[in-house]
Amino acid sequence: MTRRLGSGALVIATHNAGKLKEIGALLNPYGVKCLSAGSLGLPEPAETGTTFVQNALIKARAAAAASGLPALADDSGLAVAALDGRPGVYTADWAERQWFEGAPGRDWYLAMGKVEGLLQAQGPQVSRTAAFHCVLAIAWPDDAYAVYEGQAHGTLVWPPRGSRGFGYDPVFVPQHGDQTFGEMEPEAKHGISHRADAFAKLVAEQFGG
Repeated sequence: MTRRLGSGALVIATHNAGKLKEIGALLNPYGVKCLSAGSLGLPEPAETGTTFVQNALIKARAAAAASGLPALADDSGLAVAALDGRPGVYTADWAERQWFEGAPGRDWYLAMGKVEGLLQAQGPQVSRTAAFHCVLAIAWPDDAYAVYEGQAHGTLVWPPRGSRGFGYDPVFVPQHGDQTFGEMEPEAKHGISHRADAFAKLVAEQFGG
């Protein structure tokens, strides 16, 4: 039988403000008090996994062990069909600035440009099919865990459009849509995103009847 979350505190194992805001909004209706790993001063573990599931569990288990509370981690990324599923688990790495590019940190326009450059190198007929993947992992301090996976399929566009969302949102148009995730109202995106898909499965199991 799957362990269920109570209505107490849950550590969100991320230092990404955008992810924390999205996850907090999705959990708010269920009376869960969300605490960020950053606010608790928890370190970010090395994401040494080769799959979204492995990396999500690494983060959730580290936060649960350090805090003594159940922890929820998200590992997500963009898989581009014409790039053999890249950047995949290295989605965030593609945004890392090198020392000669200025201040360290992540530049998502750099990442989006890298994807676009690789697509354009394959010619104008290249497939622009892509999918966002999300894995949500819950870990408890006693090593119990649960995993939920979600996807959002769509097409990549160029140039980027919209200033909402984060990451690759401005170049991703979901199936049956005409706006990018970066152009959509947050509520509309939350209803169809890869994270929403994973959360629907989490909610059904954790808070369902």
